Amino acid sequence: MGIKPVTRSQNPGAIDNMYELKPNETEFLERCAEARKVALSFKNPLVIHHFDADGISSGAIVQTAFRNAGIKYRAKWIKKLDDKIIEEVHSEQEIIFCDLGGGNKRVNELSGDVLIIDHHQTEGVEKLQINPLLFGIDGGDELSSAGATFCIFRNDVDVAITGAVGDMQHPLKGMNRWVLEQGVQSGRVVIENDLRFYGRYSRPLLQFLLYSDDPYVPGISYNEEGAKKLIADCGINQKENGNEETARENWQKYGELNENEKRKIVSALAEILMRNGMANKAKTLVGESYVFPHREQGSETYEASEFSTLLNACGRHGKAEIGVRVCMNGDGKDTEAMMTAHSLLLHHRKMIRDGISFAKENVQDLGKFYFLDGRGKIDEGIIGIICGMWLHPMAKKPVLGVSDGEPAADGKPMIKISSRANRLLLAEGVNLGIAIKETCEGIAHGAIGGGHRIAAGASVPKEKINEFLTRMGESLDKQRKNE
Repeated sequence: MGIKPVTRSQNPGAIDNMYELKPNETEFLERCAEARKVALSFKNPLVIHHFDADGISSGAIVQTAFRNAGIKYRAKWIKKLDDKIIEEVHSEQEIIFCDLGGGNKRVNELSGDVLIIDHHQTEGVEKLQINPLLFGIDGGDELSSAGATFCIFRNDVDVAITGAVGDMQHPLKGMNRWVLEQGVQSGRVVIENDLRFYGRYSRPLLQFLLYSDDPYVPGISYNEEGAKKLIADCGINQKENGNEETARENWQKYGELNENEKRKIVSALAEILMRNGMANKAKTLVGESYVFPHREQGSETYEASEFSTLLNACGRHGKAEIGVRVCMNGDGKDTEAMMTAHSLLLHHRKMIRDGISFAKENVQDLGKFYFLDGRGKIDEGIIGIICGMWLHPMAKKPVLGVSDGEPAADGKPMIKISSRANRLLLAEGVNLGIAIKETCEGIAHGAIGGGHRIAAGASVPKEKINEFLTRMGESLDKQRKNE
């Protein structure tokens, strides 16, 4: 195949083809500088951020900036900016919204000073907003909320890149590329081209191969004997102490292998995929990744993909504040936060494995979209992740998943909805963010939703779920016909 990993640039302080800012991007950065002055003029702001990896990263960057400037602040993470939250913060004098706020016009009702840092589709918001979409920059592909927050405060570039990767904006392009360059030039980020499997630095080699399924490798993924044989055939000796029960934890990490050993593993995996008619998957084995040399090698914070999964685990399981602490723990001294985050990650991985197994057997084709009813089976915090992992890159229609949501302020039962599309569908005119927002506006008071073209979500009263699905199908059909 000729596929070979290159673990590090020979000159980590340089980057090929330096990104040239366009006039609209320069204007965006100028606006960010103005927003920074506003934010640092606050006396005791409330930082409100979303609970996913991008939201946690954004919130952490802001909080670090305030800590460094000696400004008192308070922080609050939320799952959605609904009427209940608007009422709760109505009397606040200074608020910074991170990774949300641009999609809810009710922020205009807030009487205090407001700064919104968002990258979702927005309309009718009059408060000061830093949103790449307002400057012709694609917030779904070219700059995440964490990236926008970095553009304002210029600290924690590794956290900004982690947020972008967690928001599925990998490989980084557009203004994300500019942010990446700032990290490389500062020495806080190193670009690696290597095997794209999850856990290169944190998982023992056997687990690294055994539990990697993007792409799924026949005879290796979830096949312990097959994975062991591949390692042996590549001539890699196991480093172990103790008995068979502890041996697995004592294997080398993939990241500890030398170049020749890595090349053998990549070539062996590529050969297996080729033999099974998966040449297109073989081409995706090696790709760009981002590591942070100032963080502890071997921990889940050393590489962006693993770091973002750790943050998602914290947020999706009700501990977003732990994720913020991990982000702000650049010196590695907050061991309590890291231990808690690691425990949440183990739980998160198990729930995702169980969710994927359920999805493989239970996704239905409803004509306009695929449908996964995860109520009682899949937690609302991961239903979107499951949908994204299930959807094939060549699928001809998007997938919608539902799970039991948190009750509304009046106790009314709600349904959490998450949707995912692929690049092919976007080219056909699909815009999930608009479709979901319009559908929610058309069905009932109490429904709220929006997001990106490729990924969006909503909360809908339980009794309105069938109406929502019908209207959503009509909206998607109209989008594709218009295109």
